[in-house]
Amino acid sequence: MKSVSDCFTKVKKNCFQFIKSQETSTNKFKNKDRMLKSYLIPLCFWISKKINRKKTLIIGVAGGQGAGKTTITSIASLILRKYFKLNVFKISIDDFYKTRNERKKLSLNKHPLLMTRGVPGTHDHKIISNFFKEIKSKNFKNITLPKFDKSIDDRHENKLWYKVTTKPDVVIFEGWCVGAKAQNSSKIKKPINSLEKIKDPNLIWRKYVNTQLKTNYKKLFNHLDEIIYLKSSSFKLLQKWRIKQEKRLWLNSKKKKNFKIMKKVDVINFMQTYQRITQNMFKDAPKYASIIFKLDSKHQINSAIYKKR
Repeated sequence: MKSVSDCFTKVKKNCFQFIKSQETSTNKFKNKDRMLKSYLIPLCFWISKKINRKKTLIIGVAGGQGAGKTTITSIASLILRKYFKLNVFKISIDDFYKTRNERKKLSLNKHPLLMTRGVPGTHDHKIISNFFKEIKSKNFKNITLPKFDKSIDDRHENKLWYKVTTKPDVVIFEGWCVGAKAQNSSKIKKPINSLEKIKDPNLIWRKYVNTQLKTNYKKLFNHLDEIIYLKSSSFKLLQKWRIKQEKRLWLNSKKKKNFKIMKKVDVINFMQTYQRITQNMFKDAPKYASIIFKLDSKHQINSAIYKKR
């Protein structure tokens, strides 16, 4: 019989190697054993019990910017592959951002704020929809998917795109707004920050984004079999974590030419475009998520809620 301790023994070396690759001299991961034994390995047991070899399981992982989605999903993918011998494909909704040129056209035709990647409407929902349909098709053969480079704010060249050549047992689809729901129209009228007040006084941007959630993104998220939500205590804390994330991105990208990394003030301004949906998810996501991982101020998971469905 498989057990958490047996799994930990077999995956800890690989997990710790990955964690080390994500650390910097000033930002070390703490309580690694506890994170694996108490939260991520039990999560993988939960996922493994839902596997149907004839049908790909699509799991959405949501949480605010800087919450740790990439780290948690990377470790979970590693465990699922190594210990449970599952074919796992992990991708971020960020990889489906429209190109800079496409967002430029959108900003000219709809609203200038749509040049900024992030909110619903700045992703290519048609590619995502086709991916979900293909992955669940009985006749799946292969599919190529875009890969986004945040350091240049545009897609990688085609030769670096993801190539899915065999049908996965599990797809982990992570992103800050995965599973987000539209607000009532009356609730978007009052601006929640200076960006909305100054740059969207006529609600054009807010209405466009909210309509995207009501329509195209609602259809996309209906493809998800389960949603895991990483819940932080405040938006201010997410800003702090996102600034640290940007520093790591700079360290990993400083050898590239023409890379674009944001300063602290840029991150804070950038995140104002995310604030409305993020704060709405603080209230709504725990209602529909299958699992809620609560994060403390030190960026650690401190509790897990598994909901019966």
